[in-house]
Amino acid sequence: MKIATTLLVFCVAALAALGLVMITSACIGMESTKYLRNQAFWLAVGLAVCCGMALPDYKWLGRFAWVIYGGAIVLLALVFVPGLAPEIKGARRWIFLGGQSLQPSEFAKLALIIALARYGDKNHVHMRSFWRGVVAPGALVVAMLGLIFPEPDWGTTVLLACVSGVMLMVAGLRPVFFWPAVAAGFSALVIGIMHNSVRSTRVLAWLNPELYKDDKGYQAYQSLIALGSGGVTGVGLGEGRTKLGFMPEHHTDFIYSVIGEEMGLVATLAVLAAFFVIIVCGVVIAWNARDTFGLLLATGCTFLLGLQAFINIGVVTGTLPNKGLALPFLSYGGSNLLAMSATVGILLNVARHARANRPEGSFAGGDMNPFAEATV
Repeated sequence: MKIATTLLVFCVAALAALGLVMITSACIGMESTKYLRNQAFWLAVGLAVCCGMALPDYKWLGRFAWVIYGGAIVLLALVFVPGLAPEIKGARRWIFLGGQSLQPSEFAKLALIIALARYGDKNHVHMRSFWRGVVAPGALVVAMLGLIFPEPDWGTTVLLACVSGVMLMVAGLRPVFFWPAVAAGFSALVIGIMHNSVRSTRVLAWLNPELYKDDKGYQAYQSLIALGSGGVTGVGLGEGRTKLGFMPEHHTDFIYSVIGEEMGLVATLAVLAAFFVIIVCGVVIAWNARDTFGLLLATGCTFLLGLQAFINIGVVTGTLPNKGLALPFLSYGGSNLLAMSATVGILLNVARHARANRPEGSFAGGDMNPFAEATV
């Protein structure tokens, strides 16, 4: 377990450090010192949040799970309050208070994971039933996603739906209930895209990048140009050209393309390797969790980190349609950085109290083997 936590901390620290460097480079000509200062500040706050999540026993998250979930619901509802959340690029996703912006959906990710972990822990013996295994947890998921989807934020909706599904499967949901739900969700997504001109055009741009390179596919096309221009070793730190007005959001959602252009294939593969190691460490931590709550927490946090990184890199490389999700620890933005830091803190907390770190027979008195419980 010590190896897993050491590798986890090392990879996260390396990605965060690289993020500071690349944001500074990406924001040349855009008050780069301001962006660096802001990101460094939120990174310091994120470190404090990570430590705060890692130090006390994670059981306290279970005790306050419904308070955290309710708070996230309230924050999401505030997005629709006139004056608090102005429309930016056709979406209401940020609350502005005192000159600072807050993206509630970033914190809703963790709130939903904690709530589902709490529910799965208390109801794991009933997860094979339709009402307790599908309807009740499904209501928790739908209530949260029902506020995120109309912002609109389809990317986060799909991300959280996938994370929730994996957590429920690990908690003991029967495949006979799981796969029809997946099919229904996918069908609803396809129908929604077909009846939404913005999303359908994005899909068409993804399928035919050359035809839409000057319109909806502009970002993705410029991203591919940047990655191709970098070659194996890159054009040099600070020497990239696509960031100079050619590609919007290069310091946020498309920071990976800046890395590829300036530091080359070597750096982009290193970033992929770091996320792969983070996922493996998360799986090891979940596998050795001392109880079902820890198992589900670690599973949700690991899958959230891994899937969000996969979606972002997939969009940047043209593998997936544009979704508007940040790359964890690398993209500019305080809300995402805080949420991802808290996620790492929870993983470290579960690892600190794992079975591998406890004396023989320590499950006596209530802390049962999570895998024995989950398969009841």
